[in-house]
Amino acid sequence: MALGAIRRVDVLGVGVSAATQAEAIALIAEWISAREQHYVCVTGVHGVMESQRSTELLRIHEESGLTVPDGVPLVWASHYAGARHVERVYGPDLMLAVCARAAAEGWRVFFYGGKPGVPELLAARLTTCFPALQVVGWHSPPFRVLTVDESEAEASLINDACPDLVWVGLSTPKQERWMAAQVGRLDATVMVGVGAAFDFHAGLLRQAPTWMQQRGLEWLFRLAVEPRRLWRRYLSNNPQFVATVLRRRPYLRPD
Repeated sequence: MALGAIRRVDVLGVGVSAATQAEAIALIAEWISAREQHYVCVTGVHGVMESQRSTELLRIHEESGLTVPDGVPLVWASHYAGARHVERVYGPDLMLAVCARAAAEGWRVFFYGGKPGVPELLAARLTTCFPALQVVGWHSPPFRVLTVDESEAEASLINDACPDLVWVGLSTPKQERWMAAQVGRLDATVMVGVGAAFDFHAGLLRQAPTWMQQRGLEWLFRLAVEPRRLWRRYLSNNPQFVATVLRRRPYLRPD
């Protein structure tokens, strides 16, 4: 079993880590200290439902060091399974908390993802918040499948920067597939896929009010802000998730 492994709740076949944010951060810190390589999936309903359609994506979630419950419905599903201590590990909040820890510990971070100019802006804003944060690089990949040469060049760019932690902002499921493909290619200890957190912390996209987040209504806010991009995801996946969970009760996997 991996260092400090956390039990998982089986939600429609996806092993969701029965964790709190503090536990997730502590485990990431252990990995970096021990140089034990892992990637972290920050997963909501969308990731679980996409995994119903892709055995590859299901495998990627299963092989992660952590698959944390980014969405309130996954927290509810975990509670339904008896894991009452589980709390939401929201990607943008996790990113801020880990960057604060990175600044204190001297971890080197790299930002991969976002549209051109976004990772630079993100780096600038986060180093304003955390002046001791060591940002060693960033890269905004093209919005298409990369050639073999481009993929190799990106891996070299990241490895040459020698980061401990790579933040990945490509959205689900692209970022999960990218992280899994980098296993054995990148020297960084930890990769964390946080999707829209890049745009949130770069100041380019508004977050839902706290009261909506706490009540599981963030999807409604995001749908109102980005209807063209998100309508299919939320209006299809959310009802299917609820209906399927009621038929297939989540359960806490044994150690």
